[in-house]
Amino acid sequence: MPRILVTLAGISGFLAVLLAALSAHGAEEARVMTGQVATLLGWHAPAFLALAAWGRGGAAAALWALGLLLFGSAVLLRAHAGVSLGPIAPTGGIAMMLGWASLAVLAWRR
Repeated sequence: MPRILVTLAGISGFLAVLLAALSAHGAEEARVMTGQVATLLGWHAPAFLALAAWGRGGAAAALWALGLLLFGSAVLLRAHAGVSLGPIAPTGGIAMMLGWASLAVLAWRR
């Protein structure tokens, strides 16, 4: 599990930097939306590392990864291709929130 979490951290960090660079270009709305995805990825990269060090939180990590994939893909497609995936972005956001909630619950379990 720690190897998977460190891999997710590396991918999140890489994509955060890539998207932050891309957010400096293009139309204003696309820049803002791309920057928001970059920020979310940037916040989750160290969170994945923390779970790897802690040795727990697989469910939280899975929800974060799913949420980042759904949310990020939907927002980036809308920003750069004008394609709407309907409720995919909010579903991804909810998955990320559930991941954080599961982490809070896990902190109190033995």
